[in-house]
Amino acid sequence: MPVPLRERVSTRQWQPYEPEPRGRQRDGDVAKKASMLPSSPLLAIAGILVGSSAQFVFNLPLIAQALWTIALIGAGFPVVWRTLRAARQGNYATDVVASLSIATAVIIGQPLAGLVIVLMQTGGEALERFAERRASAAVRELEKAAPRIAHLISGSRGLVDVPVGELEIGDVFLVRPGEMVPCDGIVLSGISEIDESQLTGEAIPVPAREGTLVMSGSLNAHGLLSVRASARAAESQYSKIVELVREAQATKSPLQRLADRYAVWFTPITLAVCILTFLFTRSWTNVLSVLVVATPCPLILATPVAIIGGINRAARRKIIMRHGAAIEMLSDATLAVFDKTGTLTVGKPSVKNVVALDGFTERDVLLNAAAVEQGSSHLLARVVVEEGEKRYEPLPQARHHHESPGEGVIGVVGDIEVVVGSRAFVARNATAALDGFDAAVSGDAGLRAYVLLSGKPAGIIVYADSLRPELQSFLTGLSTLGLKRTVLLSGDSSANASAVGLASGIKEVHGDLLPVEKATMISRFRSRGDVVMMVGDGTNDAPALSTADVGVALAGHGGGVTSEAADVVILVDDLSKVGEAVAISRRTMRLARQSITTGLALSGIAMVFAAYGFIQPTQGALLQEAIDVAVILNALRASWS
Repeated sequence: MPVPLRERVSTRQWQPYEPEPRGRQRDGDVAKKASMLPSSPLLAIAGILVGSSAQFVFNLPLIAQALWTIALIGAGFPVVWRTLRAARQGNYATDVVASLSIATAVIIGQPLAGLVIVLMQTGGEALERFAERRASAAVRELEKAAPRIAHLISGSRGLVDVPVGELEIGDVFLVRPGEMVPCDGIVLSGISEIDESQLTGEAIPVPAREGTLVMSGSLNAHGLLSVRASARAAESQYSKIVELVREAQATKSPLQRLADRYAVWFTPITLAVCILTFLFTRSWTNVLSVLVVATPCPLILATPVAIIGGINRAARRKIIMRHGAAIEMLSDATLAVFDKTGTLTVGKPSVKNVVALDGFTERDVLLNAAAVEQGSSHLLARVVVEEGEKRYEPLPQARHHHESPGEGVIGVVGDIEVVVGSRAFVARNATAALDGFDAAVSGDAGLRAYVLLSGKPAGIIVYADSLRPELQSFLTGLSTLGLKRTVLLSGDSSANASAVGLASGIKEVHGDLLPVEKATMISRFRSRGDVVMMVGDGTNDAPALSTADVGVALAGHGGGVTSEAADVVILVDDLSKVGEAVAISRRTMRLARQSITTGLALSGIAMVFAAYGFIQPTQGALLQEAIDVAVILNALRASWS
């Protein structure tokens, strides 16, 4: 039976794509920062080296001081300016203490200490940009795959190719074999099969004939179809997927970086210590020493170093973390949401059961059905042939093969006429009553093919999509990692989705969902406070993957738009890799937090000594570098296998 076109949900008009980064970027203008800072660490390094040569090689202290000061102003100004701009917007993050250190170093004439701070600040940000994500190309991938031309049947001009945007409701157009349906419509004539996997995730083609409702984005398998448009292209199902992905990327809340969460309390403490230091010592040098040792280089360095290590470790296991935020969000995930077909299941139908009626055996039914199905290219025909070959190879050859697209096949094996197909198809070729069919499958709602042998009902082949063999151990592993709640969202029927949920132990199951409905449910979960990990494998999952806090795509059979919409891409067809990705993320962030807290504790101790004048600014900068080395070495453990 064809899948009915569900109630349409109004969306905005499909507009040309304009690339923009997703909302998960950290606060501030990343693009402007990226264009501003690359020269800063280079200038700081050059200033330190040239000035040090003048001071220690040529004994020219005045020239060295001048060179350090010029380099400090040139390299430090972008950092200070950006911090001031962020402060005007209410963002007081890790840059504040560093900027105060730079400004104070210029004012009191300690440029070398200031240059070291600039180098650590901008170098750490360069590491972050390396670990940061690139803007997703999901919408570009979707629009690239969208149909551009429709074959309009015009009364005055005959068959005319027009842009899909010119189709109006009521227009009649042709869809040739292998072409994508350009807009939602009703089949007027022709017989074919429609591949709706991009929209529903289900791999089994849907029969299409007069009266069938077809959706944009589905693929016409082999027959020529005449279709009347029931919606404009901009209001059809495929464009809704494009719009859903676009809106999900544009509206997702920014991620507050781990470093900034620590900076919320560390920065005020540092400023309070500076004020107390000045009140008690009246020494700006001591204040600068406090600022230098308190410059939050552990905050700047620990997270990006750990994340880069985590990304590399995951890549060695065929797991691609598309950006650093994916690791942060995956480590915090509390709810796992799964698609059904191709995610929890293998994604390919198999023969679940062969039911033989009285007077026939399973061998009679399957062997003869597989013999005639050898001449068909239908997905289910290939499944029957594979099962037949596995059990009874070699298969006999069929003669007088004839296929009715979307209905079934007829052939002769030996002296037996074999008919395989839908109930309506075999009914037209049967010479006996079909009552036995209904009794045989009364308790089985799965997809099935009916088999006639010499005109008599012989048996039924029942298909099913089997669960992944690694599913149970995977779900158990997720629970131990802290994801106690799992949800199944499927475009398949509620009955089939519930059966998979029961077999896998997932209690919350929702079926008969279109892409917009999946994305809406994920938004609802997030609004309740859950950090949602969505796992899917098809184009129909792209909106849900984009809407979730972290989307995970299974791309073992090819990624396409699914990979572009996701934050994490699994390159092999192995669901257990999702558990590995979660474990790697949690270990990575644990090491990052460990490095940050250790580094800040050491900086806090150094601040006390600096406040009493036991540490001079340049000494403090070098001490801070030693702390940074310790932090980096610990964070690098994230890349260890």
